[in-house]
Amino acid sequence: MQLYNKMSAKERAAMLEEAGEDRLTLSFYQYAHIGNPELFRNHLFVAWNALEVLGRIYVAHEGINAQLSVPAHHFEAFKDFLDGIYFLKDVRLNIAVEHDLKSFLKLKVKVRKKIVADGLNDATFDVTNKGVHVDALRFNELLEDPNTVCVDMRNHYESEIGHFKGAVTPDVDTFRDSLPIIENDLQEHKEDKNLLMYCTGGIRCEKASAYYKHKGFKNVFQLEGGIIEYARQVEQKKLDNKFMGKNFVFDHRRSERISDDIISQCHQCGAPCDTHINCANEACHLLFIQCDACAEKMQHCCSEECLEVIQLPYEEQKKLRSGLKNSNKIFKKGRSEKLKYKQ
Repeated sequence: MQLYNKMSAKERAAMLEEAGEDRLTLSFYQYAHIGNPELFRNHLFVAWNALEVLGRIYVAHEGINAQLSVPAHHFEAFKDFLDGIYFLKDVRLNIAVEHDLKSFLKLKVKVRKKIVADGLNDATFDVTNKGVHVDALRFNELLEDPNTVCVDMRNHYESEIGHFKGAVTPDVDTFRDSLPIIENDLQEHKEDKNLLMYCTGGIRCEKASAYYKHKGFKNVFQLEGGIIEYARQVEQKKLDNKFMGKNFVFDHRRSERISDDIISQCHQCGAPCDTHINCANEACHLLFIQCDACAEKMQHCCSEECLEVIQLPYEEQKKLRSGLKNSNKIFKKGRSEKLKYKQ
């Protein structure tokens, strides 16, 4: 029985290119009590591998968080499989605004301690006791209410390229960082303000809504389905779009456009830009915003130092990024003193 990938990302990309079949990029999550996450993980991998599903899936005792690419011709079979699992029957599937044949190149199903790392160690905190879900229309109404505080539950590099008008966008690197900051800032308004939250697909603000209810907040609301579902409803129902810019996504696309607004700038020259890339120097891999002109000039690198590195022979580059000492320099999200125009 195959329980892990046997094909490299490069091989998979070539196969997808050759097949040329339509694929759907989607995501879903569900908080639930899973007794044996490892067994459940294996069950998912066997079934989804047979359906040629690719993606990144986390399973924990508290539930499942999945971001997937599904062959269009297997979608109904995929949905039937989900409906056969009692806590996933009719689960909301967030279909991407923009699709990409190669949004995911491997099927990775991993068991984690939690599906959303929150840094909390509180046995009395019930993640299923969530806040009130609101659709796009109700979200817009609450957003216009002067008694509402709208909070972006995402990280700084996500909100930088797109967010709702008037939203509080904490300058944080992780979800766990935002929880105490928001609680402290709104300490005096636990009973008299509407706390309205949103994130990419709903999973982070759902956990946050349960956390803030646990902490005594009385009027807690969250955008059901997150920005992804909001964009779909705005288009379908011809609603006023209150979101400005792009929605950051965690696959090879990196983002999908929700409005024509460009609210961020190239981190190297300051020109209007909202295109994220990873530094071409694999020993750096910094995520940052780079315009086309700087991409050509810097060969997709974040600094002159990295530009010099990528000119070296491959084996020398490999040596530079080996060893534990480099682990804290890799995969940083837009935090570098070399980025002159980082907001």
